[in-house]
Amino acid sequence: MTQPHPQAFPPRFTWGVATSSYQIEGAAHEDGRSPSIWDTFCAAPGKVKGGDNGDVACDHYHRLDGDLDLIASLGVNAYRFSVAWPRILPGGRGAVNRAGLDFYSRLVDGLLARGITPWLTLYHWDLPQVLQDAGGWPARDTALAFGEYAAIVAAELGDRVGHFITINEPWVAAYLGHGAGVHAPGHTDLAESFAASHHLLLAHGLGVRAVRAAAPGAQVGITLNLAAAYPATDREADHAAAHRQDGFANRWYLDPVFGRGYPQDTVKLLGNASPQAQELVRPGDLDIIGTPSDFLGVNMYSRSVVETAPGEGWLGVRQLRPEGSEYTGFDWEVAPQSLSDLMLRLQRDYTPRAIYITENGATYPDTVSEDGTVHDEARTRYFQQHLAALEVALAGGAKVSGYFAWSLMDNFEWAEGYDKRFGIVHVDFDTQARTLKQSGRWYRDFLTRAQQGQPA
Repeated sequence: MTQPHPQAFPPRFTWGVATSSYQIEGAAHEDGRSPSIWDTFCAAPGKVKGGDNGDVACDHYHRLDGDLDLIASLGVNAYRFSVAWPRILPGGRGAVNRAGLDFYSRLVDGLLARGITPWLTLYHWDLPQVLQDAGGWPARDTALAFGEYAAIVAAELGDRVGHFITINEPWVAAYLGHGAGVHAPGHTDLAESFAASHHLLLAHGLGVRAVRAAAPGAQVGITLNLAAAYPATDREADHAAAHRQDGFANRWYLDPVFGRGYPQDTVKLLGNASPQAQELVRPGDLDIIGTPSDFLGVNMYSRSVVETAPGEGWLGVRQLRPEGSEYTGFDWEVAPQSLSDLMLRLQRDYTPRAIYITENGATYPDTVSEDGTVHDEARTRYFQQHLAALEVALAGGAKVSGYFAWSLMDNFEWAEGYDKRFGIVHVDFDTQARTLKQSGRWYRDFLTRAQQGQPA
């Protein structure tokens, strides 16, 4: 197995871990927080495995100082977290909840006191339910409300936070939430999902402008979940299928963010379901969405291998599960070379000012051994392989400036409840005990060597 070389990474490289608000905070009904769409989704029978919810999660809201010490013990120089919109604006817009802002102010101050750079994500899927009731992401007003929310957070925290991410994984929020129905709010309407995608991207552009107005010195960007698409064979039809898949999952978000508008081949495939056919794209929208960003955040976990499947949905694509590959607990293929391919493609086709890998990791069924250790060799190997692939991308000219391991700790894994574990820290959800896993120890030791410029 190829090992990454710590000295191959630039001296000022950003090394971090990442979490999101609903997945770790708990305190769902405290200090003025209003319900989010995920509180509602979890309460609906059969939506979340085991009937789980984020009411307590990792109880991070009450264990903030201990968790900040835990982050510091890993030797990272950055921490990516998200702010819960319903904590800040319980009504979705309008009156500010001071208790909610104070929590994130304490979090930011605690990070800075420990020498850790805060990376703040404004939206990681926990839309206030009151905004969902008013139409949610398929409604344009939600994007406008997001701009107001972004301005409030940046005005409050922008004196100490220098890195803002507007939207996390708009593809997931749009398609899994409104098309496939497996995420909140659980709808299954293709046209609605693409209406949501347009307004999520519009929210991003409005958010970039709002953050810059309130915190002129801050850097701001978006995080997209991207997976390189490969044809199953060299047949022309499979290459065309891979291009369609890339249009749906990657180019639909990349192209407008980089000022190119929506990919017309995908618009044509969507027909009446496209935002254009729904007359949702107003004059000036694409200019707002294409407002230049300071960086592109990329969440990468696996790849897509596809073949043509005429008549199978609007896309005409079938996802394959290649034989002979290793798979994670989500049944996602471990495909580290695709990380190199993806980074080099982004650099070649879009020339972003900087790229940050804002999530990368794997879920496996971990248990604490009798010796008190979690021996997660597979996850450790996953990180090693993907950092080695990142090294290849850097050598090839990709301007990758940072890497965040997902996740700091086991947490509420959305529709999977507490069944899937991504953390480099094990969480006993009965006692809330935190245990650093083998993967966490490896990452800590690797960062020590990387920051000291020592060989592996």
